[in-house]
Amino acid sequence: MTMADIRIFSYLPNPRVWKSLIAADLCGVEVEVVGDKPAKLGNWLWDFDARELRESEKSADNSNARVSRRGFSGTLYKTDAFLRAHPYGTVPAAFSADGQTGIFESNSILRSVVRASQESHALYGRDGREASRIDSFLDACLVFAREAQVYLLGIKSMTRETYNRMSAAYEFFLDGIEQALAEESFIATDVLTIADICFVCDFSQFLRERYMSRSLEALGLPPISADIGKHYPRAYQHLLDLGKSNEFARYLGDYLDGL
Repeated sequence: MTMADIRIFSYLPNPRVWKSLIAADLCGVEVEVVGDKPAKLGNWLWDFDARELRESEKSADNSNARVSRRGFSGTLYKTDAFLRAHPYGTVPAAFSADGQTGIFESNSILRSVVRASQESHALYGRDGREASRIDSFLDACLVFAREAQVYLLGIKSMTRETYNRMSAAYEFFLDGIEQALAEESFIATDVLTIADICFVCDFSQFLRERYMSRSLEALGLPPISADIGKHYPRAYQHLLDLGKSNEFARYLGDYLDGL
């Protein structure tokens, strides 16, 4: 079996991981993903060689036991090597092929995938100028995605303050994407890049708010994205067009159905 160029440990399914998998298919990089449903990651040893724990290993006496402080509750089992590679201790957690180097934050993992490619492509730009422009959009996506995560995780106990903050982040982000697509058929350059991949995966995750609308109705609020087709037609069509293409649909599947 060929050793993967990059290994990723994460909860699954995870649109943030799909970014790297889509890019890997497009640029000929081997990516291995290991993980489980979010509620089951407490049953795993978090490591380069991540694996499910035996029942006898799940105890506070286990030297790898850590108190979860972010994203998960209860006890998680993380090796010292995992924490050296991933100081923030979060997932998705990527590793170089030898397990020595950790890469964290999904956009950095995405960049590491295209940098590992030996093929000729323009996914990360054709020169440093284009790469820097792509980075600008990846940074904007990251800011939006972090706001969206807070919003979606708190949607069952939504406040108007959180809703208004998310609305402002949504409008700022989509205004930029819409303007970019008025100039070109793709977001950062005249061809598909990881900026487009990042947009599709991060924004499609945010659109899951439509399936949680009952919590918003209690406050008399509509889903923030309710009129996206009207206000941001280019961005919305770009999302749908790429989402239906073979490279994206392989991972997104029916994720965009009904949106």
